[in-house]
Amino acid sequence: MGHNLARVNPEAEDVLSRLVTEARQDLQRRRYLVGSDQFELAVAAYAPKDFLGALRTPHLSVIAEMKQRTPSMGVLSEDYFPADIAHAYTDGGAAAISVLTHMAGFGGRPEHIRIVRAATELPILRKDFVTDPFEIAEARACGADAVLLIVAALDTAQLKDLIAVAKSRGLAALVEVHDEDETAAALEAGAPAVGVNHRDLRTLAVDLAGSERLRKLVPTDIVFVAESGIQGLEDARRMREAGADAILVGELLMRSADPAAQIRELTQ
Repeated sequence: MGHNLARVNPEAEDVLSRLVTEARQDLQRRRYLVGSDQFELAVAAYAPKDFLGALRTPHLSVIAEMKQRTPSMGVLSEDYFPADIAHAYTDGGAAAISVLTHMAGFGGRPEHIRIVRAATELPILRKDFVTDPFEIAEARACGADAVLLIVAALDTAQLKDLIAVAKSRGLAALVEVHDEDETAAALEAGAPAVGVNHRDLRTLAVDLAGSERLRKLVPTDIVFVAESGIQGLEDARRMREAGADAILVGELLMRSADPAAQIRELTQ
C-alpha cells in the first residue's frame, strides 16, 4: 500500500508540502550545529517517560498543546512563555503536554521542549512534521517522550522505519491520520497510538465525526487520540463516547484566560 504526498488533495498538498519543506530546511540547519558524540550523549542522558501509559486512564485524558501561532489562525499568544504554560497545564491535570517545534508555521523550536521538561514531570510529545530519524533522537535529547508522525507526509517505508526508530530510541509514536486509508497504513506500519486529526488540510474545516468514523477501525490495545477542534466539555464528552482514550487540545487552551481550569472542565 503506497502512501505519499501525491494522494493528498492538491490544495492540501500545498499546505502540507510547504510545512514539511520548512521543517526539513530547519532540520538541516540544526543537524550541522551539533557534534555527533555530544549529541548521542545528550540522547542517552534522558530516560523517557511512559507517554502511552499516561493516556490510559479510566477518564478521558488531555494532551495539552502549546503553540504560539498556527498557519490557519495566526498568532494565538503574544506572550509565549513555555514554562508558564507548562505549569498551568500541569496544575490543570493534563496527562501529557504537546510542544510545537515547527518554527516557520507555529513559532516553535526544539529548545522549547527543554524549557518544558525543566518545568514539569509530565510526558512530552514533540509535535512537528518529522521525516528524519535525527528528529526523533533530537526529541529525546531535548527531553521529549513521544513524537508525532503524519501518514500524509510519509510514504509507507518511511512511516514503518520512523516508528521502528522511535521504539529503538525509547519514544512512543503518535501516528496521525485523516481517513480510512491512512488509518489502515498506520496500523500496517505498527503504530502504537493513532491520532485522528479532525482538520481538513484543504478547507481547514473541522469535523469531529472523523474520530467517530475511524475509531472502530483501531484495535482497543492501540491508544486512540482525537485531535483538533475540541471547543469545550460537550466536544470532549462526544469524543469520550466515541471511544477516544485522549483528546489533544491546543487552540482552546492557548486562548483561555485560565487553561488549568479549562483542562479540569474537559476531564469532568
